[in-house]
Amino acid sequence: MPHIEITNDLPGISGLMVQRPDTASVLNQVAETLLRSGSSPLDRGERELIAAYVSHLNRTPFCAGSHSAFAAAQLDGGQPLVASVLADPGTAEISPLLRALLRVAAEVQEAAAPVSDKAVAAARAEGATDAHIHDTVLIAAAFAMFNRYVSGLATEVPSDPAYYAAGADRIVNHGYGSAR
Repeated sequence: MPHIEITNDLPGISGLMVQRPDTASVLNQVAETLLRSGSSPLDRGERELIAAYVSHLNRTPFCAGSHSAFAAAQLDGGQPLVASVLADPGTAEISPLLRALLRVAAEVQEAAAPVSDKAVAAARAEGATDAHIHDTVLIAAAFAMFNRYVSGLATEVPSDPAYYAAGADRIVNHGYGSAR
C-alpha cells in the first residue's frame, strides 16, 4: 500500500505523475532528454537498457519492468536479450562497449562516489568517449533518484505484465510525457 494517498489507479511512477503534474512535467523532460532525445552516442534502446539495469540493481520492479520493456522494444534481441543482461551482463550477447558501460552504471548505482579508474579505463579500452561515460553516469544517477521516488513511496506494481508492453508502445512511439 502506498505511503501517500494516490487518487488514481495507476501503478508506480505513472500514478505519482498523474497525482503531481507539476513535478511530472520536469521529471518527464529529464527522462525524454536522457533516454530519447539529446545528443548521445548511445541509441535509445541502449539508454533504456542502462535505466532497466540500474532499476533492477535497485530492486525497483516497476521501473525495471517498464524500462526493460522499453529497451526490448528498441533493441535487436528484444526481451530475451534484456533478460540476459539483467541476469548477468558479463555473459549477455551485448557489445564489449555496452558491457563496460553497464559496469560503470553499476558503480554509480552502488555508491555516491567516483566511478573507479578501472571501470572508466575498461570502458575507454572498448571505445567509450567522454559522451558515452557522461551519459551512462547521468542515466544511472537519474535512475537512482527515479527508483527512490517510486520505491520510497511504496507505489503499486502492476499485476499484469501486459501493462509494460502497452507502456513500451506509448514511449517508443510518442515519448515521455505522452498521455498515460
